[in-house]
Amino acid sequence: MKKELFSRENHKEDTIIKIGNEEIIGNNKIMMIAGPCSVESEEQIIEIAKRVKESGANFLRGGAFKPRTSPYDFQGLKEEGLKLLTKAKEETGLKIVSEIVSIEDIELFDKYVDVIQIGARNMQNFDLLKKVSKLNKPIILKRGLCATIKEWLMAAEYILNEGNPNVILCERGIRTYETATRNTLDLSSIPVIKKLSHLPIIVDPSHAGGQKYLIEPLSKAAIAIGCDGLIIEVHNHPEKALSDGEQSLTPTMYNDLCQNIKPLINIMNKKI
Repeated sequence: MKKELFSRENHKEDTIIKIGNEEIIGNNKIMMIAGPCSVESEEQIIEIAKRVKESGANFLRGGAFKPRTSPYDFQGLKEEGLKLLTKAKEETGLKIVSEIVSIEDIELFDKYVDVIQIGARNMQNFDLLKKVSKLNKPIILKRGLCATIKEWLMAAEYILNEGNPNVILCERGIRTYETATRNTLDLSSIPVIKKLSHLPIIVDPSHAGGQKYLIEPLSKAAIAIGCDGLIIEVHNHPEKALSDGEQSLTPTMYNDLCQNIKPLINIMNKKI
C-alpha cells in the first residue's frame, strides 16, 4: 500500500521550506509571524510591521479577506488590504502571510502574498486546497475546529498530492466543552505530528487562548514541546481593533514576549 506523502515513512528527514534560496522554517529555524487579525489602514499596518520586525518577527501577518462568524462583522479590505500589506513589506522587508478564503482570489494571492494561509474553516475545502497548491508557494494549513490529527494530515495530503511540498501545519486549538479559553490548545499534537510526519508545525496561541494573558505561557509551552514557529496577533490599538482585539498583544507586549522566549529557543537549540 502506498504511504501517504505526509508520512515520516515516506520522507524520513524533516522538511525544510524555502522562499527562493532562503530557508524560512525547518533546519532548527523558528518561524516568527506577527501582525493584526485584520488590515485596517496604511498607518496601522506599517506601524505594526515596523514594531514587530524590531522585536524579531520574520513575517507580517494580516487579514485582507476575513471569514467572520457574523455576516455583519468587518469582512476585510480585500484587494486594498493586500496592497497595504505590500506597502508594509516594501517599508520593512518582512514577507507577507495572509489567509485566502475563495478560489476566486487565487490570482490576487499569487501577486501579493509570500505565504498563503488556509484557515480552520477551510481545512477541508478540498477544491481550494487543490487550486492553491498550484501556486507553488508555502501554505500554512490550520487545523479545523473539530478535526482529528489524521483528518488534518489528510487535508495536507491534498496539497502534497498536487505537487506542492511546501506545507506548514498550524495548531490553533480545537473546540471542546471548555469555555474559559476560546479553544483548547492541543499541545500533544506537536510530538504526534513530529512522529507521524516530516512537515513543520507552528502554533497559534492567540486563537487558542483568546486572551492576552494566555499568549506568552502558551507560546513557551509550544516551544518547549518542539514547535517550529509561532503566529501571534499584534495590534497597535487592540481596544479599537475591528476584529480579535481581546486576543491581540500590543507591540510592546510582543517585544516582551520575544525577549522572554529567547532562553527557551536557545535551550531547544533553535534559531529565529
